[in-house]
Amino acid sequence: MARDAVTPPECRLDDESERSGTLALSGLQIFKLLPKTNCKDCGFPTCMAFAMQLASGKAELSQCPHISAEAAAELGEAAAPPVRKVTIGAGDMALVLGEETVLYRHEKRFEHPPGIAILIDDSVDDTAFRLAVDTMKAQEFERVGQVLRAKLFAIESADAAKLAARVKTASDESGAGIVIMSEDPAALKTAAEPIKDRKPLLYAATTATFDAVSAAAKELAVPFAIKAATLDELAELGERCVAGDFKEVVLDPMSANLQDAVRDQTYIRRAAIKKKLRPLGFPTIAFPCKMTGDAMLKSVFAGVFVAKYAGVIVIDTLDPAQVMPLLVLAQNIYTDPQRPMQMDQGIYPINDPTPDSPLLITTNFSLTYFTVAGEIEASKVPTWLLVMDTEGQSVLTSWAAGKFVADAIAVFVKKSGIEEKVNHRKIVIPGYVAQISGELEEELDGWEVTVGVREAADVPRYLRGL
Repeated sequence: MARDAVTPPECRLDDESERSGTLALSGLQIFKLLPKTNCKDCGFPTCMAFAMQLASGKAELSQCPHISAEAAAELGEAAAPPVRKVTIGAGDMALVLGEETVLYRHEKRFEHPPGIAILIDDSVDDTAFRLAVDTMKAQEFERVGQVLRAKLFAIESADAAKLAARVKTASDESGAGIVIMSEDPAALKTAAEPIKDRKPLLYAATTATFDAVSAAAKELAVPFAIKAATLDELAELGERCVAGDFKEVVLDPMSANLQDAVRDQTYIRRAAIKKKLRPLGFPTIAFPCKMTGDAMLKSVFAGVFVAKYAGVIVIDTLDPAQVMPLLVLAQNIYTDPQRPMQMDQGIYPINDPTPDSPLLITTNFSLTYFTVAGEIEASKVPTWLLVMDTEGQSVLTSWAAGKFVADAIAVFVKKSGIEEKVNHRKIVIPGYVAQISGELEEELDGWEVTVGVREAADVPRYLRGL
């Protein structure tokens, strides 16, 4: 069947709820198995409300602390997230995929950012391979208090001995998770065996090699990928995974171009989330590096996969100018919109301030803090920075919400302990909330309130002029 003729599985299966692998219980069916105590320990007002959220994939069975073992066993499969959890790698470099329950972030949140895998194939000579391993070990980026890095190598070779040697070296020396790529199931198993405790991903089983690859994955207790040229065939392989009780599986729809890829990734996620189609309820892998020869387009394509549901994104470069933007994009998209990244409230000394150093105040939204703190540090002016808890909101947002206002700021300043650290009573507020300066001076008796700059980039010039 030509790819353009493929009918999306979620459309074909509208009336096929009994199809193999499609498990869905109604809220009422789930409710019958719950304790029915309405204790609210799950975070919902009633057991029925919890059951309805569980049925829609917006709650987890583990949220109920009182469910019986028998009911948990019966509900476990049906209550599992629509997209299965898969772990590749171990320790600090372990990459967790799946457990997704929504199509759009604003509906709840996305759970696990995609992993960036660096492709090493037979075109990479031994010198370049060693350089890639060394670079992977050292390459990391810090942004708003989080350390970002690529965590996977995707190692491919037609030579079984070369594949096994490179897999072992890359795993031992970099600690990265490994996607082992070969058309030969025996080569996959041989390469994976020495590092099986680090959970490499075997890539990939086809219709012809499914039995051999899945058997190797089961014996080694590692995840494996399945791939097919059409979504129909991929769903059929997924059914075999469900029937064989394989839970750690990754899907490759083998999309030929970006247009097909966006369509395929969307169809797969919709089938899993909306139709609860277990054969497609697994994370996916994508290869933007094989879709074009243009280096910049590869990065653009990879960015599309970050936004459009891929669990593992394989690229063929460790150039930080291409790796870092992808990691930052994933960080932005996969931040919980209901819980912004935020700093702890408190006093932050920057550049070794003295009791006579200036005092600035801002909110605890991480991006605000790190931007302001970075500019203060760059100014080399010793400064005290007060960070006030505004539930992770920026200056203007928290002011509009009534959190970063005069009476609240005054209470915070008085209780912060800053009066014991500075000799003066002068505080600089962000320029965007200049309108609260007079009221704040009234609330902070004995303090002088100065309106600072609006943009963080102007902070160094402002501090040097004090």
